[in-house]
Amino acid sequence: MATEQTGTVRTPGRPRSEKAEKAIIDAAIDMIAEGTGVAELSIEAIAGRAGVGKTTIYRRWSNKEELVVDALASLKAPIPELPGWSVRDDVIRYLSVMQQESRHPRTRCIMNIALSESERFPHLAERFREIVIRPRREVLRAVLQRGVASGELRSDVDVEVTMAALSGAMMFFTKWRDNDDELPADLAERITDLILSGLHA
Repeated sequence: MATEQTGTVRTPGRPRSEKAEKAIIDAAIDMIAEGTGVAELSIEAIAGRAGVGKTTIYRRWSNKEELVVDALASLKAPIPELPGWSVRDDVIRYLSVMQQESRHPRTRCIMNIALSESERFPHLAERFREIVIRPRREVLRAVLQRGVASGELRSDVDVEVTMAALSGAMMFFTKWRDNDDELPADLAERITDLILSGLHA
């Protein structure tokens, strides 16, 4: 199919514009971060803010929940490659990523909405767990299981409870602290050493 202006031939299907997708994702994130709930969010409003047509959005996402999931996922930095020298080093690195993310108000706001609206939008919550939460849990689970297998950790360690204790402790400080004071630079090390101290072989 030839375009009207250039006469060039376009391959079948619609070309995906990275610039348009970024504008759409950014518009959705900004609106939610400013206080717009998922229920109040509309494709029309997102399109207007992003400077694109509604059809441009619907070509990429079937509904606003799918769009919100991708927007939320884009805020989560990928898990860094862990050094693998020891369980302690890997856990500290893992928790440090959580701490670094907490410094961004926009990320904190979006994450809070993703968690608080799970009952109203169960599909959104499930997709968010699938795309963002579960892959991270698998990384931490693999670190602890490797520690048990290598003898670094006791053979009777409850891996699931340990995962909850490590992540929960960091979330306590990053999401539910009483003030906005800067978190200690060595917080990841302190949490790791305290919890792992009772788990060494």
